[in-house]
Amino acid sequence: MAYISENRGQLSRASRGLVFATALMLAPVLVATQASAQVLSYAPAMPNAFPSDSTTLASPDDDAAPSGVTPERLRRAVVAYDTHEAPGTIVIDTGRTTLYYVLGQGRAIRYGVGVGREGFTWSGVQAISRKAEWPDWHPPAEMIARQPYLPRFMAGGPGNPLGARAMYLGSSQYRIHGTNDPTTIGKFVSSGCIRLTNEDVADLFSRVDVGTKVVVLPKNAPHFEARGTITVRPAAAVAPRPAVQRPDRQAMNLSTSTVY
Repeated sequence: MAYISENRGQLSRASRGLVFATALMLAPVLVATQASAQVLSYAPAMPNAFPSDSTTLASPDDDAAPSGVTPERLRRAVVAYDTHEAPGTIVIDTGRTTLYYVLGQGRAIRYGVGVGREGFTWSGVQAISRKAEWPDWHPPAEMIARQPYLPRFMAGGPGNPLGARAMYLGSSQYRIHGTNDPTTIGKFVSSGCIRLTNEDVADLFSRVDVGTKVVVLPKNAPHFEARGTITVRPAAAVAPRPAVQRPDRQAMNLSTSTVY
């Protein structure tokens, strides 16, 4: 009987030792599981210590405007503008991507514009030879030679690269026209044409006549910083003209940022 009792005591001690050893082995797993559950379910997320790779620095010309907001210098406004050009003249400052409609007495209406990309800027004096609302587009032969995929004709309308209005410059292939992509204003993106937002081109269109003088300054011309801005009352919204495809001509939707 004593022998049996002694064996039971030894077994009891061995069992307790086995349980204790098992507990020691499982403790790290239980702690890790609990910590993981706390991180996944309850712990606050730690802020990222590094800036996003997509962060970009604003250009000084952007006037610290938030993304999607037109910089102040490209907004339509009446500004102080000293020029010898007569009232009613259009002056385009290529380097500053701005267009001025001269009012006289040292004032002008400033508009933000998009101009020719590298190798496609130009300068000189022209006159408006024709005006058109929601113009059709006939890409010139030189443009088709560079981009053979372009249509030979595109009916006027919301998808047309010329936008809501066009003012043709002399007998050249260049125009002052609208755009359906306002993000290109202030940039060097076109094949030489001068583009404004549809709202701004409609406002300018209403002020000029056939024969209006247009002075295009070189890209590297000295810049004149207009001062004393007075915001111009926004023009009425431009109602889109439905695109009409002529059965005997080709028409298609194109990107508005590089084809004109």
